[in-house]
Amino acid sequence: MKNLTRIGGVTAAVAALTLTACGGGGAASGPEAGKGQDAGSDLAQLVSINAKDAKDLEPGGTVTLPLGNIGPNFNGFSNDGNSADNTALHRPIDGAGTWGCWTYDFDGTASVNKDFCEEFTSDVKDGKQTITIKVNDKASYNDGTPIDVKTFENTWNMLKGENPDIDIVSSGAYEFVDSVKAGANDKEVVVTTSQPVYPLDALFTGLVHPKVNTPELFNTGFTGDMHPEWMAGPFKLDQYDSAAKTVTLAPNEKWWGTKPVLDKVIFRQLESSAAIAAFKNGEIDGVSANTITPYKQLDGTKNSEVRRGQRLFAGGLNINAQKAPLTDVAIRKAIFTAVDREALRNVRFNGLNWEETSSGSMMLLPFSKYYQDNYPVTETGADAAKKVLTDAGYAPNAAGFMEKDGVPAAFSITNFGDDPTTLAFTQTLQKQLQAGGMDVGIDQRASADFGKVLGGRDFFLSVSGYTVGPDATEAVKQFYDSTTNENELGDAELDAEIKKLTTISDDAERNKAAMDVEKKHMAKYFSMGVVMNGPQISFVRTGLANYGPSLFKSLSQVPDWTTLGWEKK
Repeated sequence: MKNLTRIGGVTAAVAALTLTACGGGGAASGPEAGKGQDAGSDLAQLVSINAKDAKDLEPGGTVTLPLGNIGPNFNGFSNDGNSADNTALHRPIDGAGTWGCWTYDFDGTASVNKDFCEEFTSDVKDGKQTITIKVNDKASYNDGTPIDVKTFENTWNMLKGENPDIDIVSSGAYEFVDSVKAGANDKEVVVTTSQPVYPLDALFTGLVHPKVNTPELFNTGFTGDMHPEWMAGPFKLDQYDSAAKTVTLAPNEKWWGTKPVLDKVIFRQLESSAAIAAFKNGEIDGVSANTITPYKQLDGTKNSEVRRGQRLFAGGLNINAQKAPLTDVAIRKAIFTAVDREALRNVRFNGLNWEETSSGSMMLLPFSKYYQDNYPVTETGADAAKKVLTDAGYAPNAAGFMEKDGVPAAFSITNFGDDPTTLAFTQTLQKQLQAGGMDVGIDQRASADFGKVLGGRDFFLSVSGYTVGPDATEAVKQFYDSTTNENELGDAELDAEIKKLTTISDDAERNKAAMDVEKKHMAKYFSMGVVMNGPQISFVRTGLANYGPSLFKSLSQVPDWTTLGWEKK
């Protein structure tokens, strides 16, 4: 699943594809990475982590990091819990739930995560696929429950999408699984499918504890309760203080894998302005500065350095097509048409050492060799947007805004957080849409409300988007399958194409098919649009190793939680 992300965020991470917002700023100084990369370019320019071997770090120590929101729903597989911040929180304490059988290199190459799955093999015969998984004998949850065939069977049952009462983000490839059974023993899992599934890491990237086996537990059982007993990772939950909005982690004595360097990790829920002040005061050890205001405020902070790279984000136009008047495709098309994406990026990246061309895909970044531009309109501007509405039967009302049958094209843009540049971005978008004949206001919300508002679909248009993965196969189902996407937009023809493309073993051919589906869906339904991708610019405490922009290795900016730590003095 793709993680939702705010545009004005303190930090962001990804389990697969999470909802995220357009995050906080930087400037022309610091390491290289002044522009988005194109296909075939050197992606090493987009990674900056101060890489060090764990043996060269000071044993112990504490790292404190900010999050835009902590909870209230801690189940990242559910719509209410599907946020980048929630994933970032879970990475160090629940590798079972957020990594599962797979891990990723900086360029997105998947490999088997030996902490949980020692082997993951596939055999296709007569159009049927058999997958055999050898589970690590030592793998178990904190409550002592072994990670074995029962875990994999429950993961399939909870995520396959057959029960509409289970509030999953996406069924992904699980709907194509026929059975999950034990092989030679409970630590050997044999999975059979109704059709081949590619890529293989579409399955079991994140596991669901066997006890989380009812809709009630899945949907609401994690509200206000992290359930650390159902996790497994190098760290464990030491304290969750909901009043102070902090989570404290300690090394997990039950962890069978590599032991972490640190002896404490603290997460604090902070709005952007509070995170800036906390970093300057030495209270936290890293903070995103993806717009010019926080960058200027942080520039010159003692004992700090700037680390720059590519943010794995696509979005800016996240439309709730189930909420009138945005149920009318003409208004949605007018939004896409009225938007001046270059002008918005100029606001967003003002003062930063960052350039990028307009991206046209929610699923892949322009540096991907599989990328293609699928943005659905070519003629843009206020007059073109008014023509779209006029052709659909709208006419100006007394206030000068377009309306049809007495119903105006009126809605609001939801803006999260207190970053001035993010608000300026939203205000610029508002003016562009107003010039296009739409009556548009701004709905201001706190960063902490992000998961609740987006998960509950309590918005018209949100300046937010999703994390971007290295392969489009999973994203195309989550975003464009009519039975999966939250707007319920699509049709039988596109659904059939989506179902078929998972059977394509060739990566290039499969991704081309996925991109073609996106192109058709965007041109017909206009539900999500890309305004920008953007940089990841972080101010980091001097001496902090193995932390920073990490591309696909980790969107939480921690490539390996066991090696995060401080250089020896």
